[in-house]
Amino acid sequence: MVTTLKSELPTGLMKGYDSKGFFDEMFDKSGEVFPHYRKFQELFSKLSLDEFDGKRHSVDLAFLRGGVTFNVYGDARGQERIFPFDLVPRIIPASEWQFIERGLTQRIIALNLFLHDIYHEQRIIKDGIIPAHYILSGKHFRREFVNCAVPKDIYIHVCGTDLIRGADGEYMVLEDNGRTPSGVSYVLENRRALKRAFPQMFESIGVRPVDHYPQELLKMLQYIAPAGVADATVVVLTPGAANSAYFEHTYLARQMGIEIVEGRDLVVKDAHVFMRTTKGLKPVHVIYRRLDDDFLDPTVFRRDSMLGVPGLLNAYRSGNVSLANSVGTGIADDKVMYYFVPRMIKYYLDQDPIIPNVPTYLASEEEDLKYILDNLNKLVVKAANESGGYGMLMGPKATIEEIDQFRRRIQADPRNYIAQPMISLSRHPTYVDDHFEGRHIDLRPYIVYGEKISIVPGGLTRVALRKGSLVVNSSQGGGSKDTWVLYGNE
Repeated sequence: MVTTLKSELPTGLMKGYDSKGFFDEMFDKSGEVFPHYRKFQELFSKLSLDEFDGKRHSVDLAFLRGGVTFNVYGDARGQERIFPFDLVPRIIPASEWQFIERGLTQRIIALNLFLHDIYHEQRIIKDGIIPAHYILSGKHFRREFVNCAVPKDIYIHVCGTDLIRGADGEYMVLEDNGRTPSGVSYVLENRRALKRAFPQMFESIGVRPVDHYPQELLKMLQYIAPAGVADATVVVLTPGAANSAYFEHTYLARQMGIEIVEGRDLVVKDAHVFMRTTKGLKPVHVIYRRLDDDFLDPTVFRRDSMLGVPGLLNAYRSGNVSLANSVGTGIADDKVMYYFVPRMIKYYLDQDPIIPNVPTYLASEEEDLKYILDNLNKLVVKAANESGGYGMLMGPKATIEEIDQFRRRIQADPRNYIAQPMISLSRHPTYVDDHFEGRHIDLRPYIVYGEKISIVPGGLTRVALRKGSLVVNSSQGGGSKDTWVLYGNE
């Protein structure tokens, strides 16, 4: 006897939902619910609009009371905002997640091998795999740390790699964030919010937990402690309350049960780092730093930095304190280096990339430059070291003036720009103005690299809340969703 799966079309609050020809995460092209969403749709369709609105308001209130916020620099309406959150989760079946895990593991191993290589033997340059000038001209390549040993030879301890799906539903890596990636606190808070909103769903659907992330992070930080330190003191170093991710800094410190400090709370004596306390100076062995290299130590990098600790990098070089992430990791998430990651994977691991890059053009290559300048109205152009959706041209949506402005920037400094085709990001049902519409999304999983590689099941699904927008960053009007990774495939 042949059995067939029950057909499921949008019902209840999602009745009439239309994917409008985009690849949709929840509904296929015929409008039927994908198998791994069916149990959720069955339960969700029983909600009335009043019940759903009640849950939305209770989650917003919980976020407000819990201080789940982010800061926007230079905004006249005020800096601190509640992080927008949509209650319909993105769901990933087990087999799909296993594929993602394999791809991310491969990638972070290759990136760490690359970083160790360029700060030591530089074989990848000598063998002609990556031209030297791309690395040596990189804004975040730290010549001061060539031949400097780092604990356990690990450079990127925490990575947030952004993934997207195009029109065919295939995953691609959009970029790697290997300096001070943010957003994981929202992963944890989003999960807590949905567990309160839909308590009956988690057990019946079979969703993998994410709340072990702070413990995995702390284990990694303790693992990289300087040699001979048995009971390491670990701290989170924050730029302070004005930073866009300050909520996350305090949140993670609290979850790990460790101190959060600013630069003024630390002092260096005899190449050792100490924390000022009411009982005197206390040794510090591991620093989870949430500020960029430039501001870490005014005696080495920016002399005007008031955020760092004078002498910190001498203590680091001396092996008396460990930093996560290590100094100099920024060259690995330079958007020009992104172009070469498939070559790194092949060179160091003798493997093809499991998850491909988005096709990318380098403005510093003559043929690519000509193509970019001839097609600016069709391409997405990105500055090599900008983040948060800044320094970017969305060619098909840009004005003539914006295109001309970017043309001049590219011609003046081609090393600083890459270009990519505009990818039609996958969409997901999102509640907008009392009904559901498709909104573009991406996915930022978080990878912790210590004694082993640990990837929190899911990560942060960011959603572009503005109609038609492809920019998911919170600073550009984006929000987020909880990401459910299932134990099974349905």
